[in-house]
Amino acid sequence: MRYAPPGLCVNDFALLRDDDGTYSVLHLQGPWTAEFDHLRMETSYGRATSADLVDWRPEGTAFGNGLPGRFDQQAVWTMHPVRHADGMAMFYTGVSGLTPGGWPLQSVGLAYSDRTDGTGWRRHGTGPIVEADARWYRTGERMGWRDPFVVRDDGSDGWVMVVCAADASLPVEVSGCVAWATSDDLEHWTVHPPLISPGDVDELECPVLERLDDGSWLLLGSIGATRGFEAWTAPRLRGPWTRRGPLGPTGSYAPRVIAAPDGSRVVLHTTPRRVGLTDSGERCRGMLAQPKSLVVQDDSAPHLEWWPGLDTWLGEETEQPGPHAVGDVTVSGRVEITLRTDAPGSDRPALVVGCDGKNLWITGPDGSRLGETVLTEPASVLRLLTVGEYVEVYADGVFVLTTLCYSGHPAPWTAVSEGRPRTIPVRPVRLPAPGRDDASAVWPGPASS
Repeated sequence: MRYAPPGLCVNDFALLRDDDGTYSVLHLQGPWTAEFDHLRMETSYGRATSADLVDWRPEGTAFGNGLPGRFDQQAVWTMHPVRHADGMAMFYTGVSGLTPGGWPLQSVGLAYSDRTDGTGWRRHGTGPIVEADARWYRTGERMGWRDPFVVRDDGSDGWVMVVCAADASLPVEVSGCVAWATSDDLEHWTVHPPLISPGDVDELECPVLERLDDGSWLLLGSIGATRGFEAWTAPRLRGPWTRRGPLGPTGSYAPRVIAAPDGSRVVLHTTPRRVGLTDSGERCRGMLAQPKSLVVQDDSAPHLEWWPGLDTWLGEETEQPGPHAVGDVTVSGRVEITLRTDAPGSDRPALVVGCDGKNLWITGPDGSRLGETVLTEPASVLRLLTVGEYVEVYADGVFVLTTLCYSGHPAPWTAVSEGRPRTIPVRPVRLPAPGRDDASAVWPGPASS
Protein backbone atom coordinates (compact mmCIF):
# COMPACT_ATOMS: atom_id res chain seq x y z
CA MET A 1 0.00 0.00 0.00
CA ARG A 2 3.06 2.25 0.21
CA TYR A 3 6.30 2.39 -1.74
CA ALA A 4 9.94 3.35 -1.23
CA PRO A 5 12.93 2.03 -3.17
CA PRO A 6 14.97 -0.65 -1.36
CA GLY A 7 16.90 0.92 1.50
CA LEU A 8 16.01 4.52 0.66
CA CYS A 9 13.40 7.19 1.34
CA VAL A 10 11.10 8.90 -1.15
CA ASN A 11 10.51 12.63 -1.32
CA ASP A 12 8.82 14.65 -4.11
CA PHE A 13 7.75 12.71 -7.19
CA ALA A 14 6.07 12.85 -10.59
CA LEU A 15 3.61 10.43 -12.21
CA LEU A 16 3.29 9.51 -15.87
CA ARG A 17 1.34 6.91 -17.80
CA ASP A 18 2.59 5.15 -20.91
CA ASP A 19 0.44 4.33 -23.91
CA ASP A 20 0.05 0.72 -22.73
CA GLY A 21 -1.44 1.92 -19.43
CA THR A 22 1.69 1.32 -17.33
CA TYR A 23 2.32 3.96 -14.69
CA SER A 24 5.79 5.23 -13.86
CA VAL A 25 6.81 7.25 -10.84
CA LEU A 26 9.98 9.36 -10.88
CA HIS A 27 10.97 10.32 -7.36
CA LEU A 28 13.67 11.99 -5.34
CA GLN A 29 15.52 9.40 -3.32
CA GLY A 30 18.01 9.58 -0.48
CA PRO A 31 19.30 7.74 2.58
CA TRP A 32 17.60 7.63 5.95
CA THR A 33 18.93 10.46 8.08
CA ALA A 34 17.61 13.05 10.52
CA GLU A 35 19.89 15.74 9.09
CA PHE A 36 19.20 16.80 5.51
CA ASP A 37 22.38 17.57 3.57
CA HIS A 38 21.55 19.73 0.55
CA LEU A 39 24.75 18.83 -1.29
CA ARG A 40 24.90 15.07 -0.71
CA MET A 41 21.28 13.94 -0.66
CA GLU A 42 18.69 13.66 -3.42
CA THR A 43 21.22 13.60 -6.22
CA SER A 44 19.22 11.23 -8.40
CA TYR A 45 15.72 10.17 -9.40
CA GLY A 46 14.50 6.67 -8.77
CA ARG A 47 11.90 5.10 -11.00
CA ALA A 48 9.24 2.46 -10.37
CA THR A 49 6.38 1.07 -12.46
CA SER A 50 2.88 -0.12 -11.63
CA ALA A 51 -0.27 -1.32 -13.35
CA ASP A 52 -2.62 -0.08 -10.60
CA LEU A 53 -0.88 2.75 -8.62
CA VAL A 54 -0.57 0.43 -5.59
CA ASP A 55 1.86 -2.38 -6.46
CA TRP A 56 5.11 -0.63 -7.46
CA ARG A 57 8.13 -2.41 -8.96
CA PRO A 58 11.55 -0.73 -8.49
CA GLU A 59 13.26 -0.05 -11.82
CA GLY A 60 16.49 1.65 -10.67
CA THR A 61 17.84 5.16 -11.15
CA ALA A 62 16.60 7.18 -14.12
CA PHE A 63 18.37 10.58 -13.81
CA GLY A 64 21.14 12.22 -11.80
CA ASN A 65 23.28 15.28 -11.20
CA GLY A 66 24.84 17.27 -14.01
CA LEU A 67 28.58 17.49 -14.66
CA PRO A 68 30.83 19.70 -12.49
CA GLY A 69 30.39 23.40 -13.18
CA ARG A 70 26.80 23.14 -14.33
CA PHE A 71 23.67 24.56 -12.70
CA ASP A 72 22.64 21.09 -11.49
CA GLN A 73 26.06 19.86 -10.33
CA GLN A 74 25.13 19.42 -6.67
CA ALA A 75 21.55 18.13 -6.62
CA VAL A 76 18.51 17.51 -8.78
CA TRP A 77 15.19 18.12 -7.08
CA THR A 78 11.51 18.02 -8.01
CA MET A 79 10.65 17.30 -11.60
CA HIS A 80 7.65 17.38 -13.95
CA PRO A 81 7.62 15.45 -17.28
CA VAL A 82 5.05 16.29 -19.97
CA ARG A 83 4.31 14.72 -23.34
CA HIS A 84 6.19 16.46 -26.16
CA ALA A 85 6.28 15.39 -29.83
CA ASP A 86 6.72 11.59 -29.76
CA GLY A 87 8.45 11.61 -26.38
CA MET A 88 8.60 13.77 -23.27
CA ALA A 89 10.04 17.01 -21.94
CA MET A 90 11.02 17.08 -18.27
CA PHE A 91 11.36 20.28 -16.27
CA TYR A 92 13.40 19.85 -13.13
CA THR A 93 15.08 21.69 -10.28
CA GLY A 94 18.87 21.99 -10.30
CA VAL A 95 21.02 23.01 -7.32
CA SER A 96 24.43 24.48 -8.17
CA GLY A 97 25.70 24.95 -4.60
CA LEU A 98 25.05 26.91 -1.43
CA THR A 99 25.04 30.61 -0.61
CA PRO A 100 27.46 31.90 2.07
CA GLY A 101 24.56 31.48 4.50
CA GLY A 102 24.08 27.84 3.49
CA TRP A 103 20.97 28.26 1.31
CA PRO A 104 20.63 26.14 -1.87
CA LEU A 105 20.96 28.05 -5.15
CA GLN A 106 18.09 26.79 -7.30
CA SER A 107 16.98 27.12 -10.91
CA VAL A 108 14.94 25.15 -13.43
CA GLY A 109 16.35 23.07 -16.26
CA LEU A 110 15.01 20.96 -19.11
CA ALA A 111 15.65 17.45 -20.40
CA TYR A 112 14.13 15.57 -23.32
CA SER A 113 13.45 11.90 -24.01
CA ASP A 114 12.31 10.06 -27.13
CA ARG A 115 10.47 7.63 -24.83
CA THR A 116 7.30 7.95 -22.77
CA ASP A 117 8.19 5.63 -19.89
CA GLY A 118 10.33 8.02 -17.81
CA THR A 119 13.72 6.84 -19.12
CA GLY A 120 16.26 7.95 -21.72
CA TRP A 121 16.70 11.58 -20.61
CA ARG A 122 19.17 13.94 -22.28
CA ARG A 123 19.74 17.48 -21.03
CA HIS A 124 18.89 20.56 -23.05
CA GLY A 125 22.13 22.53 -22.90
CA THR A 126 24.29 23.10 -19.83
CA GLY A 127 22.39 25.91 -18.11
CA PRO A 128 18.93 26.56 -16.68
CA ILE A 129 16.00 27.63 -18.85
CA VAL A 130 14.34 29.86 -16.27
CA GLU A 131 15.59 31.58 -13.09
CA ALA A 132 14.08 33.75 -10.37
CA ASP A 133 13.55 37.35 -11.45
CA ALA A 134 14.75 39.67 -8.68
CA ARG A 135 12.06 42.23 -9.53
CA TRP A 136 9.47 39.98 -7.88
CA TYR A 137 11.25 37.04 -6.26
CA ARG A 138 13.91 36.55 -3.62
CA THR A 139 17.30 35.47 -4.99
CA GLY A 140 20.39 34.36 -3.09
CA GLU A 141 19.81 33.87 0.63
CA ARG A 142 16.44 32.26 1.47
CA MET A 143 15.50 32.09 -2.20
CA GLY A 144 13.10 29.62 -3.72
CA TRP A 145 12.93 28.58 -7.38
CA ARG A 146 12.06 24.91 -7.55
CA ASP A 147 9.34 22.31 -8.14
CA PRO A 148 8.30 23.33 -11.69
CA PHE A 149 4.95 22.16 -13.06
CA VAL A 150 4.03 22.80 -16.71
CA VAL A 151 0.65 22.77 -18.49
CA ARG A 152 -0.78 24.02 -21.75
CA ASP A 153 -1.79 27.70 -21.53
CA ASP A 154 -5.53 28.30 -21.67
CA GLY A 155 -4.95 31.89 -22.85
CA SER A 156 -2.61 31.23 -25.80
CA ASP A 157 -1.07 28.47 -27.90
CA GLY A 158 1.88 28.21 -25.52
CA TRP A 159 2.72 26.86 -22.09
CA VAL A 160 2.51 27.94 -18.46
CA MET A 161 4.99 26.93 -15.76
CA VAL A 162 4.33 27.35 -12.04
CA VAL A 163 7.26 27.31 -9.60
CA CYS A 164 7.75 27.37 -5.82
CA ALA A 165 9.29 30.77 -5.04
CA ALA A 166 9.74 33.46 -2.37
CA ASP A 167 7.90 36.78 -2.83
CA ALA A 168 10.53 39.54 -2.55
CA SER A 169 7.94 42.06 -1.34
CA LEU A 170 7.14 40.10 1.84
CA PRO A 171 9.06 39.17 5.00
CA VAL A 172 10.89 35.91 4.41
CA GLU A 173 8.82 34.06 7.06
CA VAL A 174 5.62 34.59 5.02
CA SER A 175 7.03 34.92 1.51
CA GLY A 176 6.03 31.50 0.16
CA CYS A 177 4.32 31.93 -3.20
CA VAL A 178 3.64 30.33 -6.58
CA ALA A 179 5.56 32.03 -9.36
CA TRP A 180 4.68 31.59 -12.99
CA ALA A 181 6.23 31.92 -16.43
CA THR A 182 5.05 31.53 -20.01
CA SER A 183 6.66 30.08 -23.14
CA ASP A 184 5.87 29.37 -26.77
CA ASP A 185 8.49 26.65 -27.25
CA LEU A 186 9.30 25.13 -23.80
CA GLU A 187 12.86 26.48 -23.99
CA HIS A 188 12.47 30.27 -23.70
CA TRP A 189 10.45 31.58 -20.77
CA THR A 190 9.09 34.92 -19.61
CA VAL A 191 8.73 35.28 -15.83
CA HIS A 192 5.71 37.13 -14.38
CA PRO A 193 4.76 38.45 -10.92
CA PRO A 194 3.39 35.85 -8.47
CA LEU A 195 0.31 33.90 -9.48
CA ILE A 196 -0.55 33.20 -5.82
CA SER A 197 1.07 34.89 -2.82
CA PRO A 198 -1.00 34.20 0.33
CA GLY A 199 1.10 36.32 2.69
CA ASP A 200 0.92 33.81 5.55
CA VAL A 201 2.92 30.85 4.19
CA ASP A 202 6.62 30.19 4.76
CA GLU A 203 7.02 27.81 1.80
CA LEU A 204 4.43 26.90 -0.82
CA GLU A 205 6.03 23.84 -2.36
CA CYS A 206 5.27 21.35 -5.12
CA PRO A 207 2.52 23.33 -6.90
CA VAL A 208 0.26 21.20 -9.09
CA LEU A 209 -2.16 22.44 -11.76
CA GLU A 210 -5.13 20.30 -12.80
CA ARG A 211 -7.72 21.33 -15.38
CA LEU A 212 -11.17 20.22 -14.29
CA ASP A 213 -13.98 18.87 -16.43
CA ASP A 214 -15.72 22.26 -16.71
CA GLY A 215 -12.54 24.00 -17.89
CA SER A 216 -11.75 25.61 -14.54
CA TRP A 217 -8.50 24.98 -12.69
CA LEU A 218 -7.40 23.41 -9.42
CA LEU A 219 -4.06 24.31 -7.86
CA LEU A 220 -2.58 22.23 -5.04
CA GLY A 221 0.28 23.57 -2.95
CA SER A 222 2.21 21.98 -0.09
CA ILE A 223 2.61 24.19 2.99
CA GLY A 224 5.99 23.89 4.68
CA ALA A 225 4.90 24.94 8.17
CA THR A 226 1.93 22.56 8.44
CA ARG A 227 3.40 19.71 6.36
CA GLY A 228 0.06 19.34 4.60
CA PHE A 229 -1.34 20.68 1.32
CA GLU A 230 -4.05 23.16 0.38
CA ALA A 231 -6.25 23.85 -2.65
CA TRP A 232 -7.07 26.90 -4.75
CA THR A 233 -9.53 27.13 -7.65
CA ALA A 234 -9.90 29.57 -10.55
CA PRO A 235 -11.99 29.88 -13.72
CA ARG A 236 -8.84 30.55 -15.77
CA LEU A 237 -5.12 30.01 -15.24
CA ARG A 238 -4.56 33.71 -14.73
CA GLY A 239 -7.18 33.77 -12.00
CA PRO A 240 -8.76 35.07 -9.96
CA TRP A 241 -7.65 32.30 -7.58
CA THR A 242 -9.77 31.42 -4.54
CA ARG A 243 -8.20 29.71 -1.55
CA ARG A 244 -10.24 26.62 -0.60
CA GLY A 245 -8.33 25.44 2.48
CA PRO A 246 -6.55 22.20 3.36
CA LEU A 247 -7.04 19.24 1.05
CA GLY A 248 -4.74 16.87 2.94
CA PRO A 249 -4.04 16.68 6.67
CA THR A 250 -0.67 17.26 8.31
CA GLY A 251 1.68 14.44 7.34
CA SER A 252 0.48 14.17 3.74
CA TYR A 253 2.68 16.17 1.37
CA ALA A 254 3.77 16.75 -2.22
CA PRO A 255 0.57 15.61 -3.99
CA ARG A 256 0.21 14.61 -7.63
CA VAL A 257 -3.01 14.08 -9.60
CA ILE A 258 -3.51 11.36 -12.21
CA ALA A 259 -6.26 9.32 -13.85
CA ALA A 260 -6.58 5.91 -12.18
CA PRO A 261 -7.12 2.69 -14.15
CA ASP A 262 -10.87 3.05 -13.57
CA GLY A 263 -10.79 6.53 -15.14
CA SER A 264 -11.37 8.42 -11.90
CA ARG A 265 -9.15 11.27 -10.78
CA VAL A 266 -6.92 10.35 -7.83
CA VAL A 267 -4.25 12.00 -5.70
CA LEU A 268 -1.07 10.32 -4.51
CA HIS A 269 1.16 11.94 -1.89
CA THR A 270 4.18 11.26 0.29
CA THR A 271 4.12 10.37 3.96
CA PRO A 272 7.07 10.70 6.37
CA ARG A 273 8.80 8.07 8.47
CA ARG A 274 10.91 8.27 11.62
CA VAL A 275 14.62 7.50 11.83
CA GLY A 276 15.19 4.20 13.58
CA LEU A 277 11.51 3.22 13.21
CA THR A 278 10.72 4.44 16.73
CA ASP A 279 8.25 7.01 18.04
CA SER A 280 11.20 9.04 19.40
CA GLY A 281 13.06 9.12 16.06
CA GLU A 282 13.32 12.33 14.05
CA ARG A 283 10.98 12.65 11.10
CA CYS A 284 12.63 12.03 7.74
CA ARG A 285 11.74 11.63 4.10
CA GLY A 286 9.37 8.74 3.74
CA MET A 287 7.24 6.72 1.37
CA LEU A 288 4.64 7.07 -1.36
CA ALA A 289 1.13 6.58 0.07
CA GLN A 290 -1.77 4.83 -1.67
CA PRO A 291 -4.17 6.79 -3.95
CA LYS A 292 -7.19 8.76 -2.75
CA SER A 293 -10.17 9.87 -4.82
CA LEU A 294 -10.16 13.59 -5.64
CA VAL A 295 -13.66 15.05 -5.31
CA VAL A 296 -14.43 18.51 -6.71
CA GLN A 297 -18.14 19.37 -6.75
CA ASP A 298 -19.68 22.72 -7.71
CA ASP A 299 -18.73 25.38 -5.17
CA SER A 300 -17.81 22.94 -2.40
CA ALA A 301 -14.21 22.82 -1.21
CA PRO A 302 -12.27 19.97 -2.86
CA HIS A 303 -11.60 16.95 -0.67
CA LEU A 304 -10.09 13.46 -0.74
CA GLU A 305 -12.02 10.24 -0.20
CA TRP A 306 -11.28 6.53 0.04
CA TRP A 307 -10.48 5.22 -3.45
CA PRO A 308 -12.58 2.10 -4.25
CA GLY A 309 -9.70 0.70 -6.30
CA LEU A 310 -8.05 -0.27 -3.01
CA ASP A 311 -10.83 -2.70 -2.14
CA THR A 312 -9.20 -5.48 -4.18
CA TRP A 313 -6.32 -5.39 -1.67
CA LEU A 314 -8.62 -6.08 1.29
CA GLY A 315 -9.51 -9.50 2.67
CA GLU A 316 -12.71 -10.82 4.19
CA GLU A 317 -13.99 -9.35 7.48
CA THR A 318 -12.53 -10.82 10.64
CA GLU A 319 -12.20 -10.02 14.32
CA GLN A 320 -8.67 -11.40 14.45
CA PRO A 321 -5.80 -8.97 15.10
CA GLY A 322 -3.44 -7.95 12.32
CA PRO A 323 -0.85 -5.22 11.69
CA HIS A 324 -2.50 -4.02 8.46
CA ALA A 325 -6.28 -3.53 8.39
CA VAL A 326 -9.26 -1.35 7.49
CA GLY A 327 -12.36 -0.98 9.67
CA ASP A 328 -15.50 1.17 9.82
CA VAL A 329 -16.88 2.48 13.12
CA THR A 330 -20.28 4.10 13.63
CA VAL A 331 -20.02 7.11 15.93
CA SER A 332 -22.72 7.85 18.49
CA GLY A 333 -21.52 10.20 21.19
CA ARG A 334 -17.94 9.90 22.39
CA VAL A 335 -16.09 6.85 21.12
CA GLU A 336 -12.55 5.54 21.57
CA ILE A 337 -11.23 2.74 19.37
CA THR A 338 -8.20 0.73 20.47
CA LEU A 339 -6.18 -0.52 17.49
CA ARG A 340 -3.10 -1.87 19.29
CA THR A 341 -2.16 -2.82 22.86
CA ASP A 342 1.17 -2.54 24.62
CA ALA A 343 1.66 -6.32 24.78
CA PRO A 344 0.03 -9.40 23.24
CA GLY A 345 -3.14 -10.23 25.15
CA SER A 346 -2.99 -6.99 27.13
CA ASP A 347 -5.90 -4.57 27.50
CA ARG A 348 -3.62 -1.55 27.94
CA PRO A 349 -3.98 0.62 24.78
CA ALA A 350 -0.96 1.60 22.70
CA LEU A 351 -2.83 3.17 19.76
CA VAL A 352 -6.28 4.75 20.06
CA VAL A 353 -8.49 6.79 17.74
CA GLY A 354 -11.05 8.97 19.55
CA CYS A 355 -13.96 11.15 18.46
CA ASP A 356 -16.59 13.16 20.32
CA GLY A 357 -18.46 14.83 17.48
CA LYS A 358 -16.26 17.38 15.71
CA ASN A 359 -13.12 16.62 17.75
CA LEU A 360 -11.01 13.80 16.36
CA TRP A 361 -7.69 12.62 17.76
CA ILE A 362 -5.15 9.78 17.81
CA THR A 363 -3.15 8.85 20.89
CA GLY A 364 -0.14 6.62 21.34
CA PRO A 365 1.38 4.94 24.37
CA ASP A 366 0.41 6.51 27.72
CA GLY A 367 -2.23 8.61 25.97
CA SER A 368 0.24 10.92 24.23
CA ARG A 369 -1.42 12.90 21.41
CA LEU A 370 -0.06 11.89 18.01
CA GLY A 371 -2.52 13.92 15.93
CA GLU A 372 -5.79 15.79 16.16
CA THR A 373 -8.19 17.86 14.10
CA VAL A 374 -11.53 19.61 14.36
CA LEU A 375 -14.10 18.47 11.79
CA THR A 376 -16.48 20.87 10.07
CA GLU A 377 -19.41 18.63 11.02
CA PRO A 378 -19.80 15.87 13.63
CA ALA A 379 -18.75 12.51 12.21
CA SER A 380 -21.24 9.66 11.93
CA VAL A 381 -18.87 7.00 10.53
CA LEU A 382 -15.09 6.69 10.81
CA ARG A 383 -12.99 4.58 8.48
CA LEU A 384 -9.61 3.64 9.96
CA LEU A 385 -6.60 2.28 8.04
CA THR A 386 -3.40 0.92 9.56
CA VAL A 387 -0.46 -0.25 7.47
CA GLY A 388 2.33 -0.98 9.90
CA GLU A 389 3.11 2.27 11.68
CA TYR A 390 1.00 4.36 9.27
CA VAL A 391 -2.52 5.38 10.36
CA GLU A 392 -5.23 7.14 8.35
CA VAL A 393 -8.69 8.31 9.41
CA TYR A 394 -11.63 9.11 7.14
CA ALA A 395 -14.68 10.93 8.59
CA ASP A 396 -17.86 10.21 6.62
CA GLY A 397 -15.67 9.24 3.69
CA VAL A 398 -13.32 12.24 3.77
CA PHE A 399 -9.58 11.89 4.50
CA VAL A 400 -9.02 14.04 7.60
CA LEU A 401 -6.18 12.75 9.79
CA THR A 402 -2.96 10.74 9.58
CA THR A 403 -0.08 9.93 11.89
CA LEU A 404 2.68 7.44 12.69
CA CYS A 405 2.86 5.07 15.66
CA TYR A 406 5.65 2.50 16.05
CA SER A 407 4.50 1.16 19.42
CA GLY A 408 2.29 -1.73 20.45
CA HIS A 409 1.14 -5.09 19.16
CA PRO A 410 -1.82 -6.13 16.97
CA ALA A 411 -5.05 -6.66 18.90
CA PRO A 412 -8.72 -7.05 18.04
CA TRP A 413 -10.10 -3.56 17.39
CA THR A 414 -12.32 -2.52 20.30
CA ALA A 415 -14.61 0.52 20.40
CA VAL A 416 -15.84 1.91 23.72
CA SER A 417 -18.89 4.19 23.62
CA GLU A 418 -21.03 5.16 26.63
CA GLY A 419 -18.98 2.72 28.72
CA ARG A 420 -19.86 -0.27 26.54
CA PRO A 421 -17.08 -2.05 24.60
CA ARG A 422 -17.65 -3.79 21.30
CA THR A 423 -15.34 -5.56 18.88
CA ILE A 424 -14.94 -3.96 15.46
CA PRO A 425 -14.65 -6.32 12.47
CA VAL A 426 -11.82 -5.40 10.11
CA ARG A 427 -10.68 -6.30 6.62
CA PRO A 428 -6.98 -7.28 6.50
CA VAL A 429 -4.81 -5.36 4.04
CA ARG A 430 -2.81 -7.48 1.61
CA LEU A 431 0.63 -5.91 1.05
CA PRO A 432 2.05 -5.86 -2.50
CA ALA A 433 5.51 -6.95 -1.28
CA PRO A 434 5.08 -8.68 2.11
CA GLY A 435 8.49 -10.34 2.04
CA ARG A 436 10.60 -7.21 1.75
CA ASP A 437 13.35 -7.01 4.35
CA ASP A 438 15.24 -3.76 3.97
CA ALA A 439 15.23 -0.27 5.44
CA SER A 440 12.10 0.69 3.50
CA ALA A 441 10.00 -2.36 4.42
CA VAL A 442 6.72 -1.70 6.20
CA TRP A 443 7.15 -1.77 9.99
CA PRO A 444 7.43 -4.12 11.86
CA GLY A 445 8.74 -6.16 8.91
CA PRO A 446 8.50 -9.87 8.06
CA ALA A 447 10.63 -11.08 10.99
CA SER A 448 8.48 -9.40 13.64
CA SER A 449 4.97 -9.63 12.21
